Amino acid sequence: MDSQLILNIILGIFVLSFIFEQILSYLNLKHHQRELPNELIGRYDADKYARSYDYHRVNYQFSLVRGLASFVLVLSLLAFGGFGWIDEQLRTLTEDPIGLALLFFGLLFIISDVISIPFQWYQTFVIEEKFGFNKMTAKTFWLDKLKSYALTVIIGGLVMGILLWLINWLGSGFWIWFWIFTGLFMLFINVFYTSLLLPLFNKLTPLESGDLRSAIESYSQKVSFPLDNVFVMDGSKRSEKSNAFFSGLGKRKKIVLFDTLIEKHSQEELIAVLAHEVGHYKKKHVIQGFVLSILQSGLMLFILSRFVSTPELSQALGSAEYGIHLNLLAFGLLYSPISLVLGLLMNLFSRKNEYEADHYAATTYRAESLREALIQLHEHNLSNLTPHPLYVFFNYSHPTLLQRLGALSRG
Repeated sequence: MDSQLILNIILGIFVLSFIFEQILSYLNLKHHQRELPNELIGRYDADKYARSYDYHRVNYQFSLVRGLASFVLVLSLLAFGGFGWIDEQLRTLTEDPIGLALLFFGLLFIISDVISIPFQWYQTFVIEEKFGFNKMTAKTFWLDKLKSYALTVIIGGLVMGILLWLINWLGSGFWIWFWIFTGLFMLFINVFYTSLLLPLFNKLTPLESGDLRSAIESYSQKVSFPLDNVFVMDGSKRSEKSNAFFSGLGKRKKIVLFDTLIEKHSQEELIAVLAHEVGHYKKKHVIQGFVLSILQSGLMLFILSRFVSTPELSQALGSAEYGIHLNLLAFGLLYSPISLVLGLLMNLFSRKNEYEADHYAATTYRAESLREALIQLHEHNLSNLTPHPLYVFFNYSHPTLLQRLGALSRG
């Protein structure tokens, strides 16, 4: 295929994707109703609801500016051969294809992050601060950055280095071996995330003995949930927003509750949230999601193997010479429509799972406690209660609050 045609396809995909995303975001903003839905009158703070509209309006405006800045930069690099020019400059430093590729992606990461920092700062210390969410200090912000850089260099460099080495060694046959590696790597992250990675950013403290811990252990025993430990995470170190999750793929599970969740919810609501998470385990959603992720990565790597050695991809990005790194970047842009379709299917699967987990919590604990917990979570987090259906279809991994409450009412 001609390199100019490939470039035109890449540009078309990139521009259409951006326009589509902006249309969805605009529709979503306009669909946000000013009046509190009838189903929640008397159960949801009206002032909080009005504030949620302002919160999403401000975030929409901010995201538009940020998205435009990123769009213009990448479009310019694509249209004027900027990626090829960067490749040409880096080739004066090394002739080793793996070293060149690592330098290329490392430089792109630095450029991207330097541009993103002012936006991240504004999001955290202006928008989130204005709406009462931010608890992060400047020190924590920069420490998080440094830790993220270290993880990117160590983990990202290792994964990218192995990928590049396999492509260099095996050519198009690399994909099966790298698929095996990514599967093992994903398994490792799933099993050890809470014990190895999360503590780098947050402090995990075992939930102290008391009524809540006793209630959690009692419920876990009732439903035969293999609970290993219950941890409280200092989520308030960064934000007032709340969440909870469990981790691990083996027999022993770790429950993690944000300290903000414990502060804002009753014991019954907390057990209902826990019951929802247990529902995911009992319905094997975690295993199913893991397997689907592995299959997705295998499909992507197989398709990549058909294109990874095609010099026209590098030429489309403005380089006169073939480069693995340029082909990987071009492929990522070309693959985005397939990624969109797979993402849609995963979202459908995820929303189905959320309904099932809600039903499990309602039948093994108390439906009313789960309803109250969901309402309180959305209220505290200033969630959009009336998103546009198209926006939900393309972007939501969870059903909306009103959909979940309706399903719980129907049993």
